[in-house]
Amino acid sequence: MATPQVLQTLEPDQRVSSRVLKVLLFAALRDRAGWSERQVDLSPGSTTARDVWHQLQLGSLGSVSVAVNRQLVGPDHALKPGDELAFLPPFTGG
Repeated sequence: MATPQVLQTLEPDQRVSSRVLKVLLFAALRDRAGWSERQVDLSPGSTTARDVWHQLQLGSLGSVSVAVNRQLVGPDHALKPGDELAFLPPFTGG
């Protein structure tokens, strides 16, 4: 089975279709990518957070945390249009 592809990234002012997913980057990830928010037009079918990460060419997923609709999930979590997908750098502290 072929991996679904992200069709395109949309500029913030572009018209939003029913297949759009909001992608957010935080902290060092945002700084490295040069953006904090994108609208991504998904292909029909199931797409995972990992698929979106790779389609956006953000490098190695490594220890990046993934949240969908403000809930931490695994990178292979299936996404639906309208979801808010956030990638967070590794947490530190103690």
